[in-house]
Amino acid sequence: MSEHDDIRLGFLIHDVSRMRRTAYDQLMKPLGVTRAQWWVLAHLSRHDGMMQTELAAALEVGKASLGSLIERLVTAGFVERREAPGDRRAKRVHLAEPGFALVQQMTQAEISLNERILGDLSSAERGTMIRTLSVIKQALSRQLGA
Repeated sequence: MSEHDDIRLGFLIHDVSRMRRTAYDQLMKPLGVTRAQWWVLAHLSRHDGMMQTELAAALEVGKASLGSLIERLVTAGFVERREAPGDRRAKRVHLAEPGFALVQQMTQAEISLNERILGDLSSAERGTMIRTLSVIKQALSRQLGA
């Protein structure tokens, strides 16, 4: 593989990621969910009950901007802030029941999107892509010291 191909691969990975996020944003719009909101809800669906500071670090956003985003999600009824055991100042963020229902809708939308954009790939090709992207992700994690 040439240097040109490596550079092209980098651009393709970036373009696919950006276009996929945009397509998913379009699916979320009728649900009234912004990209920042769906990103928080998706992360909480995998790591419910995180400290707000941990969530900000995981999402690579500022604590203040996450705080106002969480407040909007609390107001909408999708998440709850709860005191952390042993530290009344610290807050953990949990999905509320409507948040779980919204995450289920988000998941169904994602399954549908994946079928449309990955439908021309065989199961074996999808498996190869998962393994390949996982290797790239691990290499990036090592590079970033994560």
